[in-house]
Amino acid sequence: MKTAIVVLNWNGKQLLEKFLPSIIKHSSLDNVEIYVADNASTDDSIDFIKNHYPTIKIVQNAHNQGFAKGYNDSLQHIDADIYALVNSDIEVTKNWLSPILKTFKNEPKTAIVQPKILDFKNKDYFEYAGAAGGFIDKFGYPYCRGRVFFELEKDTKQYNDIIEIFWATGACFFIRSSVFRELNGFDEDYFAHQEEIDLCWRVKNLGNNIKYVGLSTVYHVGGATLKENNPRKTFLNFRNSLFSMIKNLPNRNLFLLIFSRLVLDGIAGILFLFEFRTKHTWAIVKAHFSFYRHLPLMLKKRKLIPKNKNYYSVRSVVWNYYIKGNKNFKKLK
Repeated sequence: MKTAIVVLNWNGKQLLEKFLPSIIKHSSLDNVEIYVADNASTDDSIDFIKNHYPTIKIVQNAHNQGFAKGYNDSLQHIDADIYALVNSDIEVTKNWLSPILKTFKNEPKTAIVQPKILDFKNKDYFEYAGAAGGFIDKFGYPYCRGRVFFELEKDTKQYNDIIEIFWATGACFFIRSSVFRELNGFDEDYFAHQEEIDLCWRVKNLGNNIKYVGLSTVYHVGGATLKENNPRKTFLNFRNSLFSMIKNLPNRNLFLLIFSRLVLDGIAGILFLFEFRTKHTWAIVKAHFSFYRHLPLMLKKRKLIPKNKNYYSVRSVVWNYYIKGNKNFKKLK
């Protein structure tokens, strides 16, 4: 299978200097090419690549329009069977590609794969964005094996397996190009954050599989674009999660679930107030108003997507975490 490793870049020369060498070193397989998709950088990222890594192919986008449109635009110019979408702050390891490509080869119904994601800054622990595979609860809140909210597990090889998951992290996201095109890629109205969960949900609704392959390991810095405590990130996460719910949930109890989620978000906003994080409370308010404004558009998109009733593994990760104190993936019920 022809595989394209595509690194999305925006003013990331320092990250490219640090992390491109590991990608080049550990990706020397037949039919594997490396691309940098540049989102109209204004630093000297492109000159750096041309001068130091002339074998890397460059796709230049006219504007910086975020993760979703950045990849959608650039992948139109890349011919491959498998797209490996890799953040510019990812360090890959020896033999990271082979187990993933083997999974695609042996499992035609598997459309998306992610590797094990460990923390670059603390390499014995899972990293927030993806950890050992993503899941979702009944109210649309995402969580991972190895990471429940901000509780990160130590990697003791407890997740060195291959399993079916609900969503794969956008930090290191492998997808069949045919499926990506069939679904018209990422939803560009998301701009950034959780567009990979929406795409995975749509893939699931088509009846395809998504896998976590723990035999492949990468290290992620995380927060290189927006830090976890940035209110802009809070806004995008809360709003985009609601977008995914309205687009992808089955009809049964749809609006009851949306209403319940809005109430839970409100409680989260109140908790932020008690923590004196007023900017995050305001970010949730703005996320809800943006959701209401986009609701007609999202309902229109909903009509285009078949629905799969089986989507969640845990009824409420919020209840498990905050009320029952279950902060480890294996204790969730």
